[in-house]
Amino acid sequence: MKVFLCQDCKELARLTAALLAEQIRRKPDSVLGLATGRTMEAVYARLVELHQKDGLDLSGCTTFNLDEYVGLPASDARSYHAYMQTHLFQPVGLSAERTHLPNGMAESLHNEGMGYDAAIQAAGGIDLQLLGLGENGHIGFNEPLSSLASRSRAVTLAPETRQQNAGLFDGNPDSVPPRALTMGVGTILESKSILLTVSGSAKADMLRQVLEGPVTAQISASALHFHNNCLVLADEEAASRLTIRPSLNHACLHDPQLRHIQTLLA
Repeated sequence: MKVFLCQDCKELARLTAALLAEQIRRKPDSVLGLATGRTMEAVYARLVELHQKDGLDLSGCTTFNLDEYVGLPASDARSYHAYMQTHLFQPVGLSAERTHLPNGMAESLHNEGMGYDAAIQAAGGIDLQLLGLGENGHIGFNEPLSSLASRSRAVTLAPETRQQNAGLFDGNPDSVPPRALTMGVGTILESKSILLTVSGSAKADMLRQVLEGPVTAQISASALHFHNNCLVLADEEAASRLTIRPSLNHACLHDPQLRHIQTLLA
């Protein structure tokens, strides 16, 4: 993994959006893997701004989201279907035919997971997968002890995940659905490139474990060490517990990819 540190959460969102926009401009029919959560709201707001002010055209893209709650229909305002419609799909005019999320109302969750992986493969695979980091180290909803070779499937959410996601459920973690459909770790690792975006002091200890600790099923994000084209972006608060900060800053001066990232922030 390569790591680039941003000054604050605003710079982090701007850079994340700039890298997504660069992918879209370079390949207008890109297949994008998308994430949800508070960190992503600012990223999508910036993409919408680039669409409205600079003419960024997402109409040729195909998208696959990481996950969806089991038992919530797409029409539910708390669903990730609704989140994506509000924060990105509707503002940039992405047609429903080009956007994909797991169906949390599927009769067979097993078949839904298998079909989701098949749909990704049929689309040619994910060109760029956007990820956030859960406070317990999950990517997607791959909770601790998920197989690092897992495929898209139904999972039971950890109590800390339900607590973290309680904001849309009147602050009550017991109201958060106990299960979700998620891309598997193995599915995520098949993406051609991966962008992990991490913000805030609440993620600092976990980011240190992901970057500096062992690869373990206890922390599904640690599997990103197995990917040969993964870039981690973190703001200063998220990076505050890292012990490798000096070498990271030094590497930026010599790595062509990281020097290019610096030009996007100029």
